This record gives sequence, structure tokens and C-alpha cells, in this order.
Amino acid sequence: MNGILCSVFLLLLSTVGFCQNNGNRGDATPPQSCPVTIGQKSDVDPAEFFGSRSAHWENNLYVGGLWPNGTIVFKPGGAGFVYPDGSVGMKIAWYRGNGLRGKITIQGKRLDSAAPPLRFKVGNSETGFEASQVIFPTEGCWQVTGKVADASVTFVTRVVKLPGLRPNARD
Repeated sequence: MNGILCSVFLLLLSTVGFCQNNGNRGDATPPQSCPVTIGQKSDVDPAEFFGSRSAHWENNLYVGGLWPNGTIVFKPGGAGFVYPDGSVGMKIAWYRGNGLRGKITIQGKRLDSAAPPLRFKVGNSETGFEASQVIFPTEGCWQVTGKVADASVTFVTRVVKLPGLRPNARD
């Protein structure tokens, strides 16, 4: 009898764990098939680079403000923009390190399924901090690359849209 009770208890415990991980998609751990980038504290002064405490960098180009668990969650009343075509946009911070000059271009592709390319909006500065909006046409696992001159930085993020989103932006 003890063996049966232990088995039932373990089954219930594993079911509760499954529900906790998958019941709230915003807290779910991304699947292995989406190798998300987890931000780290950068060496750039937070006064110069918003997002420097959760950043990723390569070649003196930084991207900051990366999300917990590598997942951007779009939820009603939450951060971000929802477009009439169903695409979603999020502000993403960039920083050009010492000596790096030029305009930032951004490109990206969905890794787990076919999708249109992402779009972006970015300012015109050529040094230091730059805010952008990256617009994802669909949910899924996205690889995003920012480029300035010969420098680039790439990160991977999972994009999740929770039910009840309504458009709040125009193209």
C-alpha cells in the first residue's frame, strides 16, 4: 500500500510542477529548441546605458534590458506595442562602446518556424546609447542581430503573446 501511495503522491507532485511551469506562459522556461540569451551585468555605467544590468555584447556593441528567462511576454496592459496586423513591438536598448561609430541596423529571423522578417524603428544617433523598437510579426523563437559598421551583436529571445491583446500602435 505504501508503494501505491508514494506513486500517487509522485504523480500528483509532477502534475503540479507541470501546471506551474506551463499554466502561466509568461513564467514558463523556454524549450531547449529556443537557445535564449540570458543577460549579464555589463561594464557600462547604467547612467549611460539603460539596460546595462541585463545585457549581452560582442565586438564593442551592446544590447541591453534582456528579459528574465530570455522571454518577452506581451500581455494586456503590459509593456510593448501591439499592431493592427497582430505583430508586437518592444523597446530594446543598444550601446556603442568606445570608438564605435555609425547607425544601428537590426535584422532578425524566426528560428523555430517560417515567418516574415522582423521590422525595426531606430533613431539617428551615431555614438553611445540608442533606443529602438523591434517589431516581431509572430510569436516564437527569434534571433535578433544589431549591426554598426563592422561590429555586430546577436541575441535569441522567445516571444509570447498572451490572450486579450488589443492594438495600441500604428505603423
